Amino acid sequence: MTAQLPPPLTLEAARDLQKMLRAEIGPGLSERELDAVEARFGFTFSADHRVFLAAGLPHGSRHWPDWRNGDPEDLTGRLSQPVEGVLFDVEHNSFWHPAWSPRPAETSDALQVARSELATAPQLVPVYSHRYLPGTAGECGHPVLSVHQTDIITYGNDLADYIRNEFTGRADSLPAHATVGFWSYFVHGGPGTDATMPTPHTPYAVSAQEAIESLRMLALERLIGRQHYPHQLIEAGLTALILDVETESLPLLAGLPRTEHERADALFDRVLAELGLLEGLPGDDTDIPWEAARWELVRWWLRLIVNGSLAPGAGGDVITYEGWGALARPQSLRPLVNKVDAYNDWDAIQRGTREQAIVTEAERLLAGPWPPLG
Repeated sequence: MTAQLPPPLTLEAARDLQKMLRAEIGPGLSERELDAVEARFGFTFSADHRVFLAAGLPHGSRHWPDWRNGDPEDLTGRLSQPVEGVLFDVEHNSFWHPAWSPRPAETSDALQVARSELATAPQLVPVYSHRYLPGTAGECGHPVLSVHQTDIITYGNDLADYIRNEFTGRADSLPAHATVGFWSYFVHGGPGTDATMPTPHTPYAVSAQEAIESLRMLALERLIGRQHYPHQLIEAGLTALILDVETESLPLLAGLPRTEHERADALFDRVLAELGLLEGLPGDDTDIPWEAARWELVRWWLRLIVNGSLAPGAGGDVITYEGWGALARPQSLRPLVNKVDAYNDWDAIQRGTREQAIVTEAERLLAGPWPPLG
C-alpha cells in the first residue's frame, strides 16, 4: 500500500481531537509562548504539534507535559528520556547502531561515542507520557513514536491518527509515511518494534504442532495488515522443516538464499496452502476489523511473553496497539495495558522493576476463558 500524506493539522481539527482526550484543556499556547518554550529548552516543535498546542493545552495529568507552568526539571527530563534510554541499552544491553563507527571495547568509551552520535539525532518531543513526535520545524505528518529505551514502535501515522488510536481505539490502516534520521532505524527494521511489523519474538517451537502454529500466527499477522521481513518467514519455515513438518514447498522456503529473498512471500503462501492453513483463517465479519484474528493473536502474544520468547515491554506494546486499541478497548485487557504503561514509566525503568507484572497478568489472562470476559 502506498503511503499517503495527511493534510496539515488545522486549529479546528486540533480542537476536535482534544474533545477525545481524558484531560482538562486550558487556553492554547500563543506564538510567543511557543517560541519561548523552544528557546528555553533548545528544540523546535513540529508544525502539527505546534498547531495542537495552540488549539489548547491538555493538563491535569502527569502524562501531559505542561509547557506553560510545568516543572522545568521535569520537562528537561522528558526531553532527555529517548537519548538516555538508548544510552541505557548501549551500556546494559549491548545496543549499537549500525551507522556508528565500530564499538569501542570499553563501555565508557562506547558511551562517549554513542552520546556524541546521539547529539546529532533529531530531537524527540514528548506529546503524552512516553509518546513522542520528532521536533522538526515547519514539518508535519511524522509518525508518533512510543519510546522506552530501544523498544520503539509507531503509535500513530501522524498526530491526529495517534490521538484517535490512544484515546478512542480507532486508527488509520494506512502505513506511516514519514520519519526522521536515526529514529527511522527503529521504525524500519531496527531492534525496536514497529506496530505494523511481525512480533519480534525468538523461535519457540519444539514440536511440529508448535511450528505449524507459528506459521499460522504469521499468516494472521499479515491478515490484519502487519508487514514482515523475508528472513522471518524463512526462519519459520526452517524451524518447521527441522521439526519434521512436510510440504512440497517448505524446503524451498527454508533454503532460500539471500539473493532470492523476494520469493519468500510467494513460497510462504504455497506452504500455507499445502498445510491447509489458508482455509482455516478467520474472516472479517464483524464491525471490528479482523476481530477473531486479533483475539487469536493476543492469546499467542501472551503465550510468547510467558514462555520468554517475547520481551514483556515490546509484547505489551504490540498487544496494546493491535489488540486493546483495535478491539475497541475491552475492559478485560485494561489491567494488562495499565501494567504496560507502568512498565514504560521512566522511573520504573531506572529502578529495574518493570517486567514481572506484565508476565503475571499475561499468565492470569491465559488461565481464564478466551476471549477473556468483560
